[in-house]
Amino acid sequence: MSGPGLSVSASAARNLATATVTSVQNVANTPRFLLRLLPFVDVAGGVYRVNRRAVVLAKPGRVDLVSEDKGRTIRPGSLRAVPLFSRLGDAELATLAGKFTESHHKAGDVIAEEGAKGRSLVIVADGTVELTLSGPYKGRLRQGLATRGDYFGDDALVGEAGPTPAVKALSSVTLLTLDPAAIGDEAIRSRISQYQEERDRLKGHTNSHGEQGIELLAVHAGEPRLPTTFVDYEIDPREYHLSTIQTILNTHTRVTDLYSNEIDQLREQIRLTVDAVKEREEWELLNNSQFGLLNEVSGRQRIPTRSGPPTPDDLDELLTLVWKKPAFFVAHPRAIAAFGREATRRGVPPVVVHLFGAPFITWRGVPLVPSDKLPIETDPVTGAQTTSILLLRVGEGEQGVVGLQKSGVTGEIEPGLSVRYMGTNDHSIASHLVTRYFSAAVLVEDAIARLDNVLLGNYHDYA
Repeated sequence: MSGPGLSVSASAARNLATATVTSVQNVANTPRFLLRLLPFVDVAGGVYRVNRRAVVLAKPGRVDLVSEDKGRTIRPGSLRAVPLFSRLGDAELATLAGKFTESHHKAGDVIAEEGAKGRSLVIVADGTVELTLSGPYKGRLRQGLATRGDYFGDDALVGEAGPTPAVKALSSVTLLTLDPAAIGDEAIRSRISQYQEERDRLKGHTNSHGEQGIELLAVHAGEPRLPTTFVDYEIDPREYHLSTIQTILNTHTRVTDLYSNEIDQLREQIRLTVDAVKEREEWELLNNSQFGLLNEVSGRQRIPTRSGPPTPDDLDELLTLVWKKPAFFVAHPRAIAAFGREATRRGVPPVVVHLFGAPFITWRGVPLVPSDKLPIETDPVTGAQTTSILLLRVGEGEQGVVGLQKSGVTGEIEPGLSVRYMGTNDHSIASHLVTRYFSAAVLVEDAIARLDNVLLGNYHDYA
């Protein structure tokens, strides 16, 4: 048995020491960079109306498809995404939707040769196809990629086809085809002709977005008669109503009274609850079915990756869609890592910038902002995991994407976020109502674009 020590032991000394405590650590907390970078507009009346110029000529869109036991079927009303069908009634669209035939092709199959005659309207139900033409200096020139909901061949359907590209399956694809002979109904043909006549009449008097052109005259001599013009607006503009995140926070008065010596228990409870509210807000801003940014991207602003992993070429394609002052990409951290691997593989490792004290990789000077709120989908057959990447232009002044909030509410602790005391019940439980009013709006369609089918599991063996 050892004798007495020469000094007080550490175990005994701990009884006299005062422990240094930390605030509650929360592993689910994220930096929420999207909330920091997205400019917010105060919506005093609870509704934000986005007024746009009137569209007088139908624009191409994306067809909606549903999965059924017999395969993919078309939602008839969504066929109006094909401008030729924009004048058709519901019954006529339902008739057309039933006349499409389904076909399946393997990756690498050449579905149609360049210049092939007798083309039909083709809608991609699943997978990705590439459309190419012969280039003037040998090689192939890509005309575009088509993925689920995209279509091509509509001009050939009415005998207006120009150069017909070669069509190649980049993955396993399912196509829905409508032959010209299937349009035998005179009423349908008449309405298609009406659209063609209107399109030809407005040609030169509308811009590339289908809006009525503003008549101008540029001259350097003489006294010509000046044109007259006006700018028309949408009759029924889009309105965004503020969404709400709320919860009631309960705390026992005994706990807040007796155990708030170093850290205020009520403040800590509020801090953790507010963090959860903000995490949910970022998720809603991306995924909400009514205003979430993933769902607000128009059909023609969505493109697929060419080969699965996100490559520099794919991000360049996104930049061509949001070329007016792009602000930042938003991507899952795993998607950013996947892009970094592809860029490194090509010998162009991305440049790093620092924002908010954290490093961000960039492409063409545009930062890739991470958010784990972007969903990852797993293919039930192959197990392959895919996600999407967004590119945004932001701010009201830039006709971009903006966040919406209501400031000045009772109990506000920061703009649009309030904590209200609701009283103490007969169990000595004090209640506080935590509320966040928010939403998001896309002011014009080309303010946001989306890269789909971003494959996450591709790695390179450098050995």
